[in-house]
Amino acid sequence: MTSPERPGPRATWWAAIRPATLWAGAVPVIVGTALAVAEGHRAWAAAAAAMLGALLIQIGTNLVNDYSDFHKGADGPDRLGPARATAKGWLTPRQVATGAALSLGGAAAVGVYITAIGGWPMLALGLVSIACAVAYTAGPLPLAYLGLGDVFVLLFFGLGATGGTYYLQAGALDGGAVIAGLAVGALATAILVVNNLRDRHTDARVGKRTTAVRFGGRFARGQYIALLVAAYGLVIGAVLGGIAGPGWLLALASLPLAAREIRALTTVDGAALNPHLGATARLELVFGLLLSAGVLTWP
Repeated sequence: MTSPERPGPRATWWAAIRPATLWAGAVPVIVGTALAVAEGHRAWAAAAAAMLGALLIQIGTNLVNDYSDFHKGADGPDRLGPARATAKGWLTPRQVATGAALSLGGAAAVGVYITAIGGWPMLALGLVSIACAVAYTAGPLPLAYLGLGDVFVLLFFGLGATGGTYYLQAGALDGGAVIAGLAVGALATAILVVNNLRDRHTDARVGKRTTAVRFGGRFARGQYIALLVAAYGLVIGAVLGGIAGPGWLLALASLPLAAREIRALTTVDGAALNPHLGATARLELVFGLLLSAGVLTWP
């Protein structure tokens, strides 16, 4: 029997992998695949492998984060965000570390197939992505604790995943894939900004020097707005610059969602930001699906 405070084994692992964040891994693959298909490249097995690899890296990153933040004291009793499996005692640190190793090991196995298709660029991208998944919160110089988490997310859950997926199917990289990757990455980074804004006080206590800790809540809110503006600005700029077709503008239909989240972040703080973490992830999903639909229907 489990108490109301302790979920069952499946629910515990589901919470530990943080399902709301998985869209950050899936959306760039969806967009990269749409760009490739719109140009006549239909490598569905490669697309499926890219999706699986991206999700496994995202899950591995989350589990490493759970393990490392527990040991560093970042997930203490005063935590404002959703419960973490290790901190709550639902899973032992060893179980979480094993889960992370299995996830990243699975990503490496998928990477063997991806490398066979895409060659050394895919090998390099995969190795760096897995290394950074660990280095994000673990090791002697954890990226998140140095305030470099934003850069990691923008590069690997935006440009790397979108551009890599496109390259894997098309055999080359073009300007449209780069711009789309940066736009998607900006929204993925915005998810992290909400998290860091919420946790800035507890992060400061344990020496986790995120940008929100370094520069304060006002900066983090401005950063969030800038990232959302950049995502839509990149889409508009790509169309006006002749790099992308008019179908890209369908992504602008998600602007009301973006405006709602911007208004919310200027008025709420602390635990009240929790719903907006998931809402920003949904914004990225809607943006990505609309962009993909526009690319496919009106290239």
